[in-house]
Amino acid sequence: MKPSPFRPLCLAMAAALAPASAFALEAATDLDQVVVTATRTVQSVHESLVPVQVIDRAAIERSQAGSLQDLLRGRAGINLSNQGGHGKVSALMLRGTESDHVLMLVDGMRIGAASNGMPALQDIPLDQVERIEIVRGPRSSLYGSEAIGGVIQVFTRAAGDGLRQDLRIGVGSHGLREANAGLSYRGQGGWVAARAGHREEEGFNACRGTAAGWGAGCYVDEPDRDGHRNTSLNLRGGMKLGEDVEVQAHLLDSASRNEYDGSVFGGNEADNLQQVVGGRLDWRIAERVSLQAQLGRTRDDAHGYHRDGASRTLVNVFRTRRDLASLQLDAGFGADQLLSAGLDWQDDHVASANGFDRDRRDNLGAFVEYQGRFGAHSLQASVRNDDNAQFGDHATGSLGYGFDLDGTWRLAASAGTGFKAPTFNDLYYPGFSNPLLEPEESRSVNLGVHGQGEGWSLGVDVFQTRIDELIGYDTGFNLVNIDRARIRGAELTAATALAGFDLALELSWLDPRNDSDGLNDGNWLPRRARRTGRIDVDRRFGVFNAGLSVTGASNRYDDVANTTRLGGYGLVDLRLEWTLSPAWTLQAKANNVFDRSYETAAWYNQPGREYALALQYRTP
Repeated sequence: MKPSPFRPLCLAMAAALAPASAFALEAATDLDQVVVTATRTVQSVHESLVPVQVIDRAAIERSQAGSLQDLLRGRAGINLSNQGGHGKVSALMLRGTESDHVLMLVDGMRIGAASNGMPALQDIPLDQVERIEIVRGPRSSLYGSEAIGGVIQVFTRAAGDGLRQDLRIGVGSHGLREANAGLSYRGQGGWVAARAGHREEEGFNACRGTAAGWGAGCYVDEPDRDGHRNTSLNLRGGMKLGEDVEVQAHLLDSASRNEYDGSVFGGNEADNLQQVVGGRLDWRIAERVSLQAQLGRTRDDAHGYHRDGASRTLVNVFRTRRDLASLQLDAGFGADQLLSAGLDWQDDHVASANGFDRDRRDNLGAFVEYQGRFGAHSLQASVRNDDNAQFGDHATGSLGYGFDLDGTWRLAASAGTGFKAPTFNDLYYPGFSNPLLEPEESRSVNLGVHGQGEGWSLGVDVFQTRIDELIGYDTGFNLVNIDRARIRGAELTAATALAGFDLALELSWLDPRNDSDGLNDGNWLPRRARRTGRIDVDRRFGVFNAGLSVTGASNRYDDVANTTRLGGYGLVDLRLEWTLSPAWTLQAKANNVFDRSYETAAWYNQPGREYALALQYRTP
């Protein structure tokens, strides 16, 4: 295939965004979106042998989403549960797997609390996000633990060309107030960017109490307004050291205060900190050989309080720190052949007022990946071994094959294994743990057909995942590797431009079953809807841009025994954008316009009808 003139632009984008940038096997065309998370190297979405999705900054701004959860709701393969609205604890389940079976990265750094394994989705400020890459299916053979359901990577905002400034202020329902500002500069020798943001709202009653008695919902009946606030800072910079070497550094700091309904024992207010700091070096050793080195630290701190009037009493503390380092070498050889090898080191440390028998462990992972193209045929294979201080060696692998039918349509098949290491809470939490637990393991297969042309794309995937050694409770309420799960599903994604309208459709069908022995065998896995969907419609009318999003989910069960049923729902969101001048834009939106009542976690309320208005400035 003739090299595309767009290749330098695609590679420049990947170098600016990727945690480990490398060259593509073949030039991407102007129709392609670049993705790096699926293989840890640069490739186009159309070339990927596993299902991937990219949500760029333009799509984020067009959606007017107020949070990461709002942006991801209804996307292919994604189920979300939320405990009481904006800023509250949220769990994301990808392809029916557990919420801690999804690896989340920020600028190449693994995030999430080492204590419970959960990334704090609600504390990632969307205004600081440049793009999001979603990989559906196991990637443990490249990333190690947690990537059973897939990987979601968030890239924070960098710098545009020259000197650029932007500002956004907004107000809305439930006492919403927000302000964000950014300043950046990019020249020939380097770039720097700084952004700060603040969002707060008075909220609504997060939990409707315990009419069913002790053990339901949030354990208390505390009818009040549960607000939240978040203050974030994002700093990024980079410079070239000659023609072939570039260094970068980045910091994301997100501090929040969240109010919720709780008891004097568990608290009803929390101060949280999410922090990601790191640096990276990219060295082009030769024309087809590159080396990337990355070093950083992530923090997840939570201080729980019980507030009674003006007094506030500390009731619990969880602080986790994760030190990370990686090294990756990419070498091209022959025609369209690429070999990658790398090392990932991770050291987790947990501090808690409860005390743990062990508060630190490290992990060293080594992987090798091959990617090749032979005419219409594509191949990807990778193997990895993780040596963990707690559970020893664990090997994973993946294999993918693609066949290009005519340059527009591609058939792809992939298979992979995954695993999830037990968390510190699983292993060492006083009175509720088992230090002999083994990693959870998975086996997955995926078959897909994807097409892409001028102004349209279509993809269909079917998959199955089996998970063994799931951590659960035995009859004596002891944590053991006892459970199994079998998950089958299908996904459809489509986008096109028709009669001036931009249309996008995402549909998912899921059959998530408990495959364990006992009374719950055959039950649905909790908090997974069997059917989810999303439709986005946008149209520009001169200086106005109007849009509509419809998201929906079928019913689900809140518990393993399938006794608490949560009804399905459909939501309609409207948005309007008015371009006042090349620099100024006015945005207005109305979410859940029909004021539907629904729950994604039993007893926890969700927002009704909401309005928001924002004024935005950016350097023209």
